Amino acid sequence: MKQPAVIGIDLGGTNCRGAVVAGDGQLCFQRSIKTRIDAGFDSFWSRFVGFCRELIDEGRQQGYALEGLGLGFPGIVEKEGFVHVSPNLPALNGFAMADQLVSQLRLPVRIVNDANAIALGEARWGAGQEFSNFVMVTLGTGVGGGLIINRQLWTGADGAAGELGHITVEPRGRLCGCGAYGCLEQYASGPAIVRTCLELSNHYSGQGSHPSIKPCTAEEVAVAAVSGHPAALGACESAGRYLGQVLAGIANFLNLEGAVIGGGVSANLDLIMPSLREEIENRAFAIVARRMKVVPAALGDKAGILGAAHAIREMFKEVA
Repeated sequence: MKQPAVIGIDLGGTNCRGAVVAGDGQLCFQRSIKTRIDAGFDSFWSRFVGFCRELIDEGRQQGYALEGLGLGFPGIVEKEGFVHVSPNLPALNGFAMADQLVSQLRLPVRIVNDANAIALGEARWGAGQEFSNFVMVTLGTGVGGGLIINRQLWTGADGAAGELGHITVEPRGRLCGCGAYGCLEQYASGPAIVRTCLELSNHYSGQGSHPSIKPCTAEEVAVAAVSGHPAALGACESAGRYLGQVLAGIANFLNLEGAVIGGGVSANLDLIMPSLREEIENRAFAIVARRMKVVPAALGDKAGILGAAHAIREMFKEVA
């Protein structure tokens, strides 16, 4: 008897990663391609469908009975798999993606927001296993979020819940790509940390007290912070403070057990943790602040693939 498996895909603005995922979470066949949405919708769609078919064909050749395909997508996706908006893949705005994939691939398909997929992956196989209720935070080019309640993904009435990166932290602050001002994403994402560091560096160098630095990435800011540069240290402290402010509000509202922090910026979580933790303890009620643990994600790049695979399996349970 053939072993059942599903396809899990993590679609990003730059890269698309996928795998055949067995029931125990084993990634049996992994592939990746460049997303290249800049080449236009038709080119992207042809390459993406071909990528899906390659994974399906390989899974079947290896003897798996493929039951469906789960996809983590960078944007707001309605529960039926309709793309409402994707800042990184705007050519797909208004696209009935799930329906089109079902038509092309002849498999059941479920599409969830990419941060929600990561939350599912960490809940099932990663750092979220110790929690029944937690918030997933992804810190990278943007700031994403997912909410796990009673071990289940909470997506809200339209499938758009969890966008904590667009919670306002400075009402008259930086303009965000979403069109609003002062979103968390503009203060705690990788590019935001670089921007804050540059602003602080200009301030310090203008006073003649410290040499100017011009980092291009959050990783470079982290290196400068470890070496003690005040602008880099200040940028990390600022990011932690804004994120802690949001997590404190979530803690007061939902009394969660934990927050799992993933994404590229999380590699330097120790640099933002002191101010993050201080904000939670200062702003949240003591009982909920003590309850909420903040831990790093455990699955790295595999989280989105595993979570997308888990999402399609959960869909089967919902319709059973």
